[in-house]
Amino acid sequence: MRSNLLDVSTYIFLVAGLVWFFSRSSVALGYNWQWYQVGQYLISFDDGRWQVGPLWWGLLVTFKISGISLAIAFLLGLTTAFMRLSDSPVARGLARVYLELVRNTPLLIQIFFIYFVVGPVLGLDRMLAAILALSLFEGAYVSEILRAGIVSIAPGQWEAAHSLGLNAFDTYRYVIMPQTLRRVLPPLTGQAISLVKDSALVSTIAIYDLTMQAQVIIAETFLTFELWFIVAAIYLVVTITLSLIANTMEQRSKIVD
Repeated sequence: MRSNLLDVSTYIFLVAGLVWFFSRSSVALGYNWQWYQVGQYLISFDDGRWQVGPLWWGLLVTFKISGISLAIAFLLGLTTAFMRLSDSPVARGLARVYLELVRNTPLLIQIFFIYFVVGPVLGLDRMLAAILALSLFEGAYVSEILRAGIVSIAPGQWEAAHSLGLNAFDTYRYVIMPQTLRRVLPPLTGQAISLVKDSALVSTIAIYDLTMQAQVIIAETFLTFELWFIVAAIYLVVTITLSLIANTMEQRSKIVD
């Protein structure tokens, strides 16, 4: 009971502190808040029917880019992880060069390089260039997560699989990867959340995702703080939802075990 009272009191104290901070900030900024104008950019009622606002259309573009990039990043990361663990020095060298180049350069520069340099050569439009850049960037981190998970499997698991006559492919498929995915699910979720947030950078090449839609509306209406707070709230809801889904999957995998 004392612990619950302490938690509730702490929560109330933090909320009150945040309210006080934002109220003082509003006074200090002298900003004219116009929250009543924000609703029309989320949903509006025109011509006798409800219409979805531009922010939701931007969110759909964000989902599209993030979803495709996440799938490609997982496949690319899995391939790179296998290359790092292979006996071929060429494969290990190529994987190492890819990882070092991607992880040690900013994502924004990679987006610009792929769009302005690689894109014209390969005939990539904005959408494909953005997906490729995000996939390469996130794939490097996914690769290290998967490699760490594979290495963490006890050697006895490999020996047991070989004693049953399983080849390398079947060993990975039936023994190693199921255990690896359960172990790396939390960091993979974190990487997926990072990808959703990093996708906001594609607005720099004029892709009308959630961030770009907000920038366009702000340029027309000057509702700077209102729009950015709404965009931040939408990203927060999306990332929290991803975390809850990952936690549910993790709990179910423990039950299966």
